[in-house]
Amino acid sequence: MKIIASILMIGLFLSACNSDTDKKTAAKENNVKTVLKPFSDSTKMDTFKVSLSGSKPKEMLLTFHIISFDGKEIYQKVLKATDLLDNYKETVDLSKEKSQRNFMADEFNFFLEDENFLEPAVTAEETPDQYTADKAFYEELKRSNLNGFKYRISKETKVYIAWSILEKKVKIYYKCC
Repeated sequence: MKIIASILMIGLFLSACNSDTDKKTAAKENNVKTVLKPFSDSTKMDTFKVSLSGSKPKEMLLTFHIISFDGKEIYQKVLKATDLLDNYKETVDLSKEKSQRNFMADEFNFFLEDENFLEPAVTAEETPDQYTADKAFYEELKRSNLNGFKYRISKETKVYIAWSILEKKVKIYYKCC
């Protein structure tokens, strides 16, 4: 009976130690978000991944990746917290480090929201305007009917990206307000 009680005590001790490790791992993983959506193919799922690294705003980075359904990284964008914060300091009170960290946490949390996934990237009724980065690519997107994604790089600028079947890469098709 003492042996069974000892084994149970050791098991409880080990599980308590492991749960602390699991909590630390989960806390680190909270700075990474992943969403699966069709992007480079209309039926196969690509992985959209965003991470926030750094503990102080001066060293924080918001890193965005798209990994295709076949495991290849097809897009990466790194946004420095200092650049994002500079773009918003006139309209948002970012004078304190805590408010800067909170702002970056909000940017991280909203990055992969459903509203940023554009299905399709360009509809047949849409026409290019002065903010269209590449009119030929815009027309390609109308024909391919592939999805797009948008993210903001400042309070006044959003970048719209999509997969080019012809060039086999992610390209910007619209950049605007």
